[in-house]
Amino acid sequence: MKNMQTIQGIISLAAIICLLAGMFNVFTPEINGFLSRKLFYILIGVSFILMAPFMTNKNFIYPMYAAGILCVAGAFIPAENRFSALKTIGILAGVILSFSNRSRQVNR
Repeated sequence: MKNMQTIQGIISLAAIICLLAGMFNVFTPEINGFLSRKLFYILIGVSFILMAPFMTNKNFIYPMYAAGILCVAGAFIPAENRFSALKTIGILAGVILSFSNRSRQVNR
């Protein structure tokens, strides 16, 4: 379990690095586009899929899988296509589910 969470964290960090590299135009325009418009969403989707079994609220497990699948599938849809927004919906849903999954501290 701890190993899987470490792997999930590394994948998330790699996704952030891809996004930053694309934003700051570190490479050629083609590579920057691939990193920030494709690989980023694929890595985030995989991260969500790996996170799903560890959700404390069991009602969030399948929605987290769905968010991951939307991110990965959306990465392969051309930007001109009206369904390309699926990746954005997937990442938004995954982030909301992730924050909703945090255990709440009770003030005493």
